[in-house]
Amino acid sequence: MADFRELPDLALRSLGGAVVYANDEAFAAKENLITPGRPVFDPAAFGSQGKVYDGWETRRRREPGHDEAVVRLGAPGVVHGVVVDTAWFTGNYPPEVAVDGARADGPVVDPTSLPWEELVPRSPVAGDSENAFAVDHPRPVTHVRLRIFPDGGVARLRVHGEALPDPELLDALGTVDLAALEHGGRVVACSNAFYGSPNNLLLPGPARSMGEGWENARRRDDGNDWVEVALVAEARLVLAELDTSWFLHNAPGWAALHGRTADGAEVELLPRTALQPDTRHRFRVPDTPVAQVRMDVYPDGGMARLRLHGRLTEAGRADLATRWSRP
Repeated sequence: MADFRELPDLALRSLGGAVVYANDEAFAAKENLITPGRPVFDPAAFGSQGKVYDGWETRRRREPGHDEAVVRLGAPGVVHGVVVDTAWFTGNYPPEVAVDGARADGPVVDPTSLPWEELVPRSPVAGDSENAFAVDHPRPVTHVRLRIFPDGGVARLRVHGEALPDPELLDALGTVDLAALEHGGRVVACSNAFYGSPNNLLLPGPARSMGEGWENARRRDDGNDWVEVALVAEARLVLAELDTSWFLHNAPGWAALHGRTADGAEVELLPRTALQPDTRHRFRVPDTPVAQVRMDVYPDGGMARLRLHGRLTEAGRADLATRWSRP
């Protein structure tokens, strides 16, 4: 994708992300950094700690140093870019920030002791702005550290990239949803995302409202809408789930699935099939090795989740192991 911000936010709370450390959160809690959605602001809101901000804010420093927070990603992966959003922080934002990444292969007792590597060097930022930084770091990380110089407030930290699971853990799970963001699935193309991002299709858990799915605009031509999903590696699928939950009057009338093999050949997984609104549909699919899946919806409409259950092939397992252990 041309803009890294079209990739999923691996730090998002709804994906399982958590802020596991901050040296200071005197004015506003560190957990706000990974809250879904845009920050909000109430000019009249004051609490016992002062002005209430929808973000993370530290006290004014009176000694040398800097403040920092550590986020455990909801899904480990390769980071392609970060956004340090200082929305609503106008006179109290940090003038400079830096972002680091680290990989942990087990539980972390002390996040400050992780082997940090630079993702974004110390850089100036603007207040009340989405400060975007592209990242060139090919190794997967499990944690990200935001450092602010010297102090101040940040509304959100977005960590955009490609999820990359530990192949041993994925293999131990057996048959799993290989389209899931947490298992390395990712959207690589989409016809239209007017009302909702196609990344929502791959989020964990059921959608809690129509707003948590993928929805396109109403079509006024003879075409149809579609989305393409790359699996984390080549796999044999056994079951597809097309979930139209919450879409009562705007679900697709029909859908079809096609797979693409590692050598580019196309195979039919599900012929054009009628769908029902507000329903979890489950279909057996042919046991054919595929690396990508395209879902066509006819003619348009919304979908809450797309699940593609299966197992990695030997070639897929070897490919994932190589990427996970990349030096």
